[in-house]
Amino acid sequence: MLEKLNITLEQVDLEELPQFTKKLQEAFSIAVKEKFGTNEPVPSEKEIQESFHSEGTEIYHIGLNGNRVGGAVLTIDKKTQHNFLDLFFISPEHHSRDLGFAAWKAIEVKYPDTTVWETITPYFEERNIHFYINKCGFHIVEFFNERHIDPNMSRPQNQSGELVPGTDTYFRFEKVMK
Repeated sequence: MLEKLNITLEQVDLEELPQFTKKLQEAFSIAVKEKFGTNEPVPSEKEIQESFHSEGTEIYHIGLNGNRVGGAVLTIDKKTQHNFLDLFFISPEHHSRDLGFAAWKAIEVKYPDTTVWETITPYFEERNIHFYINKCGFHIVEFFNERHIDPNMSRPQNQSGELVPGTDTYFRFEKVMK
């Protein structure tokens, strides 16, 4: 089926970032709402902006036959080729059609010099964990939690100043390419 999917990666223009952010938050918020019953936008605007404006960031619409069905935010380190999948989503109305896997394969093809891909996902995101391990070939290499806090990660807070549920407990994955 993958060879029949016409997946494209189209760079996101600056003026498209607000709409891209909205679509990303819609996709990410589903699991948070199911698990914690909160309607907080996830990730926060601050986290998304930090990701968008980091050095080496590449932001793409994921397209299928000319329609936008998701997005990806990557950090590409041209020196080390140890690259990071910051944010990756398929819009909910397009789930369960193998589009995520086809989009991931398109990313791998676009960055053939990558030596290691890295990403993170919350502990409760079983769908993501299955996707990264069983479909894409990543391995869990670290588990961040209250006893092992990621020193590089900010701890997002909601509008009331409380920690956003589920954002401090997550897995770090790696996929060694070469």
